Amino acid sequence: MISPPASRASQVSLPRYRRVWVDDAVAAIEADQCRTADTHLIRLIVPALAGIDIYLKDESTHPTGSLKHRLARSLFLYALCNGHIREGTPVVEASSGSTAVSEAYFAQMIGVPFYAVMPRTTSPEKIAAITHYGGNCHLIDDGWALYAEAAALAARLGGHYMDQFTFAERATDWRGNNNIAESIFNQLQGERCPLPEWIVMGAGTGGTSATMGRYLRYRRYPTRLCVADVEHSAFFDAFCSGDVRQTCERPSLIEGVGRPRCEPSFVPGVVDRMIKVPDAASIGAMSVLTRRLRRPVGGSTGTNFLALCRLASEMREAGVIGSVVTLICDSGERYRQTYYDPQWLAARGLDPAPYDAALSAFLDTGAPLRLAIPDAVNPRSD
Repeated sequence: MISPPASRASQVSLPRYRRVWVDDAVAAIEADQCRTADTHLIRLIVPALAGIDIYLKDESTHPTGSLKHRLARSLFLYALCNGHIREGTPVVEASSGSTAVSEAYFAQMIGVPFYAVMPRTTSPEKIAAITHYGGNCHLIDDGWALYAEAAALAARLGGHYMDQFTFAERATDWRGNNNIAESIFNQLQGERCPLPEWIVMGAGTGGTSATMGRYLRYRRYPTRLCVADVEHSAFFDAFCSGDVRQTCERPSLIEGVGRPRCEPSFVPGVVDRMIKVPDAASIGAMSVLTRRLRRPVGGSTGTNFLALCRLASEMREAGVIGSVVTLICDSGERYRQTYYDPQWLAARGLDPAPYDAALSAFLDTGAPLRLAIPDAVNPRSD
């Protein structure tokens, strides 16, 4: 005779009341995803570039206003399902701002304390958004100390260090499940060129580019991935040298992208090409796209857009017809006191005007975009 299974109470397992809380937390996050649906894929009409279709995936329309909403959702689900976050667990993150805003949102949703360890130079608008969602801001002067201070703070609080820079590439299911790559290709199905020549992504954690590059290979698409890096960042040098130990002493001025070290979530092997964009060029491109969309975008979007336009110019010169895609990472409303402030730019010796003029001329006339900007191709890419 088969004995009946032991009762749940007698099994060695997580106490039921704790599991119920985790179940409820996961359900709340998944319900939020259902409510907010997907972000728009905008086609930018540029008559001078006939034959080249430009698309912008507008991640600024997420509830927390940026691409990092996707990452924060994935990180919370990953931590909950791995048993790292339980009822009352303080959550700590190292962030330059946008990820912390999104994580504060989800922490408030499931009722756990949230602490953001951030550079003191983080925009006031982002700090205000974090506190709006009930988060606590722990500002430090040394950008290199960000990781260690976040881990130490989590230890002092008895909490969980989310560590986006390590877990970004593993918390998202790169094979599908409504990740950003799957979303883009679903939205392109009815377009003239549904398989883009290029997709352009910036790199902050490296998680989004890893997801995109893996998805392209998994689906066997011919689309190539270009990662746009910024002036003060270790990613480009790591890509060129093959040495992921590369570092950069100066912090990036373009929030959300660029890191002083090559983060664990950055996967160079899935990247076909990288373009290193000067800070002034990022801001010049940001201004150009802002005028064409008639609404402000952020600096990291400018980085993406500049790289996209360079690729589009090459396609036009080679007579290639096709599409190119990049992201609107967040809204420019968060940067009124920085990138949109002439005094802020002047104090840092940034002159975006030449890049603004060159990019405007390219979009207005289709004339080749001639900019001396470093780029590199993956020698192992097909």
